[in-house]
Amino acid sequence: MTQLSQAIKDPGTIFVGVSTKMYLGYRDSLRWMDELRQQADARPALAAGRVVPFVIPSFPMLPAAGEIIAGSPLVLGAQNCGWAEGPWTGELSPSLLAELGVGLVELGHAERRRHFGEDDAMIALKVRAADDAGVTPLLCVGEESPGQETTSDTGAADDGGTAGAEDAARFVCGQIEAAVGGDWDLAARLVIAYEPVWAIGAAEPASAEYVSAVVRILRELLGAHGLHGLPVIYGGSAKPGLLPALNGVSGLFLGRFAHDATNFGKVLDEALSLVEAG
Repeated sequence: MTQLSQAIKDPGTIFVGVSTKMYLGYRDSLRWMDELRQQADARPALAAGRVVPFVIPSFPMLPAAGEIIAGSPLVLGAQNCGWAEGPWTGELSPSLLAELGVGLVELGHAERRRHFGEDDAMIALKVRAADDAGVTPLLCVGEESPGQETTSDTGAADDGGTAGAEDAARFVCGQIEAAVGGDWDLAARLVIAYEPVWAIGAAEPASAEYVSAVVRILRELLGAHGLHGLPVIYGGSAKPGLLPALNGVSGLFLGRFAHDATNFGKVLDEALSLVEAG
């Protein structure tokens, strides 16, 4: 069992990660990765493994990023993957990512679903392929907008028809079930990134009360399938100050705010304070 696999099974683990998307060029990415390494090295308490930091640069950065963070607590991630080896021009297989030292791969992001036509079936193929290659799927899920009817890719409407906390949680649970093809044993090896689509790139994240309520109900739904303590982190304009206000959430998935490495360090400090407080 890898250190990441162990962390997933520990309900007390807090995950703090960041993706660059396509915002940084190669040189800026190298500089930024080095700054993240410095932030991690400045916090020796991370070595205990109760807070797991991860970083997801663009594909061309992966080999260099792996060298920069080698020996640190930082886990290397990738922004996407293909679903198989073979004649798939332009894709990257999960086995190649594993060979590069990638520990987790982001799948199902709203941008991939909306702009690249990735539906439940395709995401399920990718989730299975990543798991088979020993790369942890970081499954992104979330409702399109608050207060509107939400449906999964299969066309099944949620009870109540509105994106309140309960409806959002049911919708998200449906996305998780679709991504694992109903295989809840596979679901137990995922990290879930709850990212309400309406909060991605917004001026402010979803409220702490709303996120906490959605995650609480989601955990109840997942518990019915034997999934107790599955890591569910929040993403969507997340920034320092949010994590301590959340209840029952396993960490944060940061975006542009953490492209300033000092902000990443601030959230790491918040996470370390939470685990030290018990």
